[in-house]
Amino acid sequence: MKDLVNDVLNATIENQDDLDDIFDIWGIDPLWHEDDENGNDRVITWVGFWRYPETKQMQNGSINFDGETLLPQGLYMKFDITGRDSSNWGLIGILYGDEYYSSIEEFRSATQDSSFTRYTPNMPGDWVGTDKTGKSLPLETEAPPMSVQPGGQRFKVDEDNKYVEWMDFTFYLTFTRDTGMRLYDIKYKGKRIIYELGLQEAIAHYAGNDPVQSGTSYMDTYYGFGPYAFSQIPNYDMPLYAYCMNTTFHASELSKSHRCGISIFEHDLNHPIQRHSTQSYVSVTKGIALTVRSISTVGNYDYNFDYNFYLDGTIETVVRASGYIQSAYYAKNEEYGYQIHDGLSGSMHDHALNYKVDFDILGEKNTLVKHVIEPIEKKYKWNNQTRNTMHMVRKEVTSEDEGKMNWSANAQEQVIVVNKDQLNKYGEPRGYKIMPSRGGAGMHLTITNSSNLLNSAGFATHAYYVTKQKDSELRASNAWNDYDTARPLVDFDKFFDGENLVQEDLVMWFNLGMHHVPHTGDIPNTVFSTAQGGMIITPHNYLLSDPSRQSSQQIRIDYDDDAVSDVYTFGSEAASGQVDLAQVSWDPYTYSGDVAVRKFPYDPQNPFEDTESIV
Repeated sequence: MKDLVNDVLNATIENQDDLDDIFDIWGIDPLWHEDDENGNDRVITWVGFWRYPETKQMQNGSINFDGETLLPQGLYMKFDITGRDSSNWGLIGILYGDEYYSSIEEFRSATQDSSFTRYTPNMPGDWVGTDKTGKSLPLETEAPPMSVQPGGQRFKVDEDNKYVEWMDFTFYLTFTRDTGMRLYDIKYKGKRIIYELGLQEAIAHYAGNDPVQSGTSYMDTYYGFGPYAFSQIPNYDMPLYAYCMNTTFHASELSKSHRCGISIFEHDLNHPIQRHSTQSYVSVTKGIALTVRSISTVGNYDYNFDYNFYLDGTIETVVRASGYIQSAYYAKNEEYGYQIHDGLSGSMHDHALNYKVDFDILGEKNTLVKHVIEPIEKKYKWNNQTRNTMHMVRKEVTSEDEGKMNWSANAQEQVIVVNKDQLNKYGEPRGYKIMPSRGGAGMHLTITNSSNLLNSAGFATHAYYVTKQKDSELRASNAWNDYDTARPLVDFDKFFDGENLVQEDLVMWFNLGMHHVPHTGDIPNTVFSTAQGGMIITPHNYLLSDPSRQSSQQIRIDYDDDAVSDVYTFGSEAASGQVDLAQVSWDPYTYSGDVAVRKFPYDPQNPFEDTESIV
């Protein structure tokens, strides 16, 4: 059907090499299962044509920007690929312009009709590239502000044991092929609060009027976050002074190490953690945090994973998404997105990234409680009239039958994991509260009964969950779930079997993500500003006061009218001297990819680099 491809896609194809030079052909994930007329299970795939970007000539070479997912061509083909004998595979149908054709001949006949509509193909060009464009912004030629670490590193890292200490926090780091970075044995003030905190799965669930968009629901642990956690760039991905850790995993007879796959750095939040002023004094404490960061490029999307630690005992989990969108061809699909280029639609999709947090608040016996702020009409002893007011109602989640939950309207529920056997001096159970902090925190998939994911997305139908810890329920998903979503290796829904949750070893599972309908601002890349979500885990009646008062990085200024009488800096030292820019500079030509060591043969004097990407 090369004549049809040339006709509708504005191409010149004479042979296989021509096709390979112009188009990439790929489609749905996961594959579909359909019954034929005899009730036999058939494995089905839909594929679409995608145009390769142009090679752009640069001053010292050339660049081929990775913008293929911005160049869908609107021509789709359906295949039966059941079984391992490819001689039994075959074409079932063709879709173009929202019209379905059951054979090549039927499609060819349609193109010869005068009423046949040929749509605008998406063509490559500079608009796909991510280099600077347009007039420079005012004063952009001046160097921007930058962070420095004048007193040296204020945290400790034991690389052999992957152990980190900062202020009153300690924890261990791990790194896996499927989910990348995760944390273990998180302690605060010497007491464990979390046994495990880490990513479980990341879904990108698309929708559209073409089968490739409608049939795509990536489960990214299939591809893995570990293999694509590429080296971070100093002064861009992280401060120049950040501590870098290589990440290593073993697969297919290779041990691979990503240089600076994890960065750790302390930084000023540029807003205070505490402040108060009166007519006679002002008190302010610096907001300082420790961030542990990993960045994985899974296909077209770049995921930035952060764990932030704060001086008040709070831990924040943050994910951000950038990179190229997987776009759709714009033809009769107005209800699925905006037109964002000549023949391009911003294909709507949901990102749902599930995390596990295994709490151990002052021991393994914990309870999930909700402190609900409710409106109430009440008549008090001290007033003859009924007053419209509010009060707090305490509720416990007592069994796994109640373990699937969404965040309340108007954020009127406080969700807290407490130890009922560990009370503070005022009789309140000590615990940690969990709450959304930014962006798309607490969302879940719009499609809770996905035709693509079937029984493999039980962890993404609600905002958060609570279960009793079991060694047989370690993960919410599995990389192999992608192969047969109807019969997944890990079925999260089976975790909920009515077990008691009062003073048990509890595990919470929460979702971060975003409902993404790309617009023109997503060309060429989505930006982190809006594509992010975060969840906070923070002390709740756990301590008797704000622990950030221990910080020396605060000031109190006493004054009377216009005169300052006293200044208290509590032993903190202001940075002094001159900044040696040579110490905070970095040579970009030293950036390099992975190091891969083969099991056999191995020559330590001649390692080879083996950086790979999905596309």
